[in-house]
Amino acid sequence: MRRALLFLAAAALLASCGAPPKAPPGKPVYYADDGPPDKVPEDIAAIPDAVPRDEPYHRYANRPYTVFGRSYAPVVNDDPMQERGLASWYGRMFHGRKTASGEVYDMFAMTAAHKTLPIPSFARVTSLKSGQSIVVRVNDRGPFHEGRVIDLSYAAAVKLGIAGPGSGPVEVERVFARDAGTQLASAPRPAVAPAVATVTTPPVAAPAAPAVATVTTPLAAAPAPAAVEMPAPRPAEVATPLVAAESAGHYLQLGAFSSVDNAESFRDKVARELVWLFEPIQVIQAGSLHRVRLGPYKTREEAQAIADKIRATLDFAPVITPATR
Repeated sequence: MRRALLFLAAAALLASCGAPPKAPPGKPVYYADDGPPDKVPEDIAAIPDAVPRDEPYHRYANRPYTVFGRSYAPVVNDDPMQERGLASWYGRMFHGRKTASGEVYDMFAMTAAHKTLPIPSFARVTSLKSGQSIVVRVNDRGPFHEGRVIDLSYAAAVKLGIAGPGSGPVEVERVFARDAGTQLASAPRPAVAPAVATVTTPPVAAPAAPAVATVTTPLAAAPAPAAVEMPAPRPAEVATPLVAAESAGHYLQLGAFSSVDNAESFRDKVARELVWLFEPIQVIQAGSLHRVRLGPYKTREEAQAIADKIRATLDFAPVITPATR
């Protein structure tokens, strides 16, 4: 998910594995398989915002989960929420793939990913630079980079003005169906104070493993955008879920989920971020949990070296686990 611009931290890693994507001066750099569509609909800026409505919370997408050793507890109430940080976006690589909710990601719908807002729920996202606001429907999880608070669809990023730069400082505020009489439209609001106080969701205790199931919730209604000719998304270099005896050695655990859809969605996102990684990322079923991991590595030192590279790229460190775990 991203998110248009490559991280400076990743540049050093890429130097040993090949040159990063090139772009003409003044234009953003995208991952080879991601970015905007080849043909952008002319009316993309006219796609209406998501309309807040009362929907039942997804039965499984709101259960606590762990990513890079950090645990998150999604909100399961109607309390208000407001935070500031960076917004980024994800594009064609995930177009047509399942989100954490089981719904199919549509880069032309007004949707977003958030670490802890309920799935589904709605949020107003306001640019701290321009004051422009949009309303999106949260149906996915992420982003997991430090300092980033929300991942927008491509259409939402275009309307907010961050599709070009790839990210931007925003304020995220949860909105409800009861707010329908208040200002929810995509219109500039009074400029918000430019200082950005990054809000990071605090860790919580890892939960007991729940049952695994998937429930699909329909997307918020929106007019279908103009047809776009896009190449079929290429599959990421990832492994299908396995239940098998483990080989001896050490593994890097990136996350643990009760839902296989959540695990596979997270695996795909990580695979795109770790462009220098040449081994498949596995989803392994262990009881009622689905672990996202790499390995095995013969020695702990070898596993630690890869973990350090991942930390430099993603700002999170995987957990080194023995094969018996």
